[in-house]
Amino acid sequence: MSKLLLLTLNEQEEKAIDKIIAAIADCISLEAVQTIPGPTSGMSFPGLEIIQSRRQVLQDGEEVNLTRLEYSTLVFLASNPGIVLTRTQIFEAVWNIDSDRCHSSVVNVIYNLRKKIEPDSKNPTYIKTVLGVGYKFSG
Repeated sequence: MSKLLLLTLNEQEEKAIDKIIAAIADCISLEAVQTIPGPTSGMSFPGLEIIQSRRQVLQDGEEVNLTRLEYSTLVFLASNPGIVLTRTQIFEAVWNIDSDRCHSSVVNVIYNLRKKIEPDSKNPTYIKTVLGVGYKFSG
């Protein structure tokens, strides 16, 4: 059975590992695989950036502190731009439970999220209300 060892190293650690590999190369079979770091996983919209790999939200370059529910709601909405999502869909995706009484929880999180990320929370740019249905994200 083969085993895979994946290491992320700084320059000094890499030199030390190279010496160890050179010392044991005759005893075991090693195959080096190098990866090139890709772009950070995230979403970018005018004035708003969501860096999922760091669980970070930036508004005009400044970090915005969000609760777990606010962050998860934002990511869920932003991952479905232009799609109208009901309060129930948002609740089930973010809270990860089924409920018929989810509306006030979602409304409160959206209200708080808008205060933190919208340039004008009374006239939202990103999170639009679709009356009688739910919300949609407009990038």
